[in-house]
Amino acid sequence: MGLFWPPHPYASTPERFAEIKNAGFDFLLSGNYAGDGNIFQYQLGLARDAGLKMLISDDIQIRNMSRWFSISDNPADFLSVTPGEAQALYVRARDAYGPFSSLAGFNFYDEPGPGWFGTLAKAVAISRDLAPGLLPYINLFPSDDPNYYRDFIDVVKPSLISFDRYPLLSEGREDANYFHNWAIVRDAALRGDVPSWVFIQTLAYNDHREPTAAELLWQVNVSLAYGAKGIQYFTYWTPEKARGEGFGPALITVDGQRTPRYDAAREINTTWLHQVGRELKPLVSESVVHTNENPLPNGAVGFTPTNLVSGIAGNSLVVGTFRSRDTAVRDRWLLVANRSHSSRARASIALNQQTVAGAGQFDPKGQSYTPATMRFPVPVYLAPGEATLLKLTAK
Repeated sequence: MGLFWPPHPYASTPERFAEIKNAGFDFLLSGNYAGDGNIFQYQLGLARDAGLKMLISDDIQIRNMSRWFSISDNPADFLSVTPGEAQALYVRARDAYGPFSSLAGFNFYDEPGPGWFGTLAKAVAISRDLAPGLLPYINLFPSDDPNYYRDFIDVVKPSLISFDRYPLLSEGREDANYFHNWAIVRDAALRGDVPSWVFIQTLAYNDHREPTAAELLWQVNVSLAYGAKGIQYFTYWTPEKARGEGFGPALITVDGQRTPRYDAAREINTTWLHQVGRELKPLVSESVVHTNENPLPNGAVGFTPTNLVSGIAGNSLVVGTFRSRDTAVRDRWLLVANRSHSSRARASIALNQQTVAGAGQFDPKGQSYTPATMRFPVPVYLAPGEATLLKLTAK
């Protein structure tokens, strides 16, 4: 799991990077006015010592080959670099930051339009050729157009698909197309057989509200149910008012104070997300359905009985079903998330006992599964925003 908008250069200290690690984060995207190569190298050293990884947003070398200029063999193309020049730019960045074991890769472009996909495909190919161990990272716009994500997969052939959509609107509203966007991204990720990553909202800004601890957890668990393999927090440090989007306090305030969301994120990351993530990461998303919800949100699929689950009664849930990549394994995993971020959910899941030999509920503390009774439907009790993971053993 990662974060965007880390401590600014003046706040980049060993203590601050240890604070990030202690909150359960694994990596950070550079930003918050760190744009100088010397600053990047200094932060990479801090990240290395703290046990963190970094994705560097280098505006000189990397962005000159992936954002500010296109890559073209035609010297007449306006604002373009040749493939050879692009390779030279990448080598300069790789050699400048590559000696640091904390370097995870480079942030090529944030929210590109489709017109940039051709250049990004070339940039990604250069990265893979010159540094196969480094991630060529690209984050996409929120969109309700499936072609935007499908074309990104087909043209760029990325290592992953990442997007941002912040569902918690002002006055208690939800973004009506949040699930629709997730369904589209999930489909694109499966199409390209790549992981899907998402940003979750940590702060208030224009027409968006400040999340509660339950709403942070809700975003994480809904994303897991839809197949997310990477969770990123937007933002960690609070952007200052001069940026003009009305940002409220994030996990850390503008002046460096922890907010309740720092403690909430630390709790989520260290007691749930790391543990359940190890279970879900190697699995493949097979389906995701909403139960006992009428009307269904735009883009959501309602539950219908399967050969594993014959019925789900009770409150509204979001249920993701996962399988092993080994097709010989017939077991299935259910990530069962509370659809509500403000109310408790109580439900029962009836299993098909002709195909299911047993069910276990994941215990994050013990990193194991506690057997559930098979005599009656499996009971599920979830706090607002909470989820549980069930493993169904096939007969």
